[in-house]
Amino acid sequence: MQAVESEAMVTEDIRNWMHARLWYQVPMSISVIDRDYKIVEANPHFARSYGDWQDRSCHEVYKGLSQRCANCAAAKTFADGLVREREELGVIRGGKQTHYLVHMIPLIGEGGRISHIVEMSTDITGVKLLEQEKLDAERLAAVGQTVAGLAHGVKNLLMGIDGGMYMLQSGIERGDASRLVDGWEMLKEDMARMTSFVKEFLEFAKGRTPEVRSVDPNQPAREVLSLFRDTAKLKGIEIRANLPKSIPKAFMDKEGIHTCLANLVSNALDACEVSDKPHRNVVISTDEREGTLVFEVADDGVGIDYEIRKKIFANFFSTKATGKGTGLGLLTTRKIVQEHGGTVSFDSTEGAGSVFRLEFPRDRLPRPTEDEAPKDKKSPPSPAP
Repeated sequence: MQAVESEAMVTEDIRNWMHARLWYQVPMSISVIDRDYKIVEANPHFARSYGDWQDRSCHEVYKGLSQRCANCAAAKTFADGLVREREELGVIRGGKQTHYLVHMIPLIGEGGRISHIVEMSTDITGVKLLEQEKLDAERLAAVGQTVAGLAHGVKNLLMGIDGGMYMLQSGIERGDASRLVDGWEMLKEDMARMTSFVKEFLEFAKGRTPEVRSVDPNQPAREVLSLFRDTAKLKGIEIRANLPKSIPKAFMDKEGIHTCLANLVSNALDACEVSDKPHRNVVISTDEREGTLVFEVADDGVGIDYEIRKKIFANFFSTKATGKGTGLGLLTTRKIVQEHGGTVSFDSTEGAGSVFRLEFPRDRLPRPTEDEAPKDKKSPPSPAP
């Protein structure tokens, strides 16, 4: 009996020692708030990070606000008793802005009523800075590739103009009217291409400020399907969409995503138009895979050969069958996707078709232009210890 009691005492001592070590030495801020949103207890790490907390509200200490947050996660946890995890933007000691990941755990007292909430916060400002630096590096790389593509496109146009000038010059020297006519037609065509190229590039360079809102990802896909349905029918191509209804809304620039999908569908129709297959199809799809939104445009057209696949996003590549495309559609698409923190990829088999894929991790999507907060990640409630 004594041995059992002694063992129980040792276990209790170890438990108390662990609790004390966790409370005083754990490298995260821990606070306890009551139903009036007052902080009633906090560990030393919290005090070092946020300063004086006694008799102050959580929104005042965490955010520097005089009233409760508009999208208060603590209020939701008091209401439904669910554990929450979410990223927040706050202000630490000295007025410095910080990003932190907070876990909210309800403490359930007598009668099943939630009396307090434990908030455990981890500073993730460094991680956010690294994410932003990575995005900036990707955008700078895209600028470099764009400049290289511009030079390549201008060089090709100038070569065409040189050819027209040669035909004109030789026609004048030889008194050959047919060469004069051919040279003039070449010049007119190349000047028209140059004019179109410059106008499109100016539009590409000017761009537009993304207007980020809570958007149904299927909406721009439906609009693009409607936009190209008649064109596809005239070309004898079937265009359809696979749009699951279960995809939640996301913060995106709807017009930007519409532009991306329209560019890809236009290219897909061109690839199908020059195919000699009796039945040609273009399919627009949306999906969500492990927190990443996925848009796909697939076609069973002529596909892309190996040499072009290697440089499709490095130069102003165009799929236009007439040879008059500028290739700015793909560059514009990549630019918009990268502004959303996403990536563009594709699979293609010559003679079989292509699939272009836009992937947008939800945690890298841009912040909304209005004060709209993301939905909470929820998990089952935990009772008070």
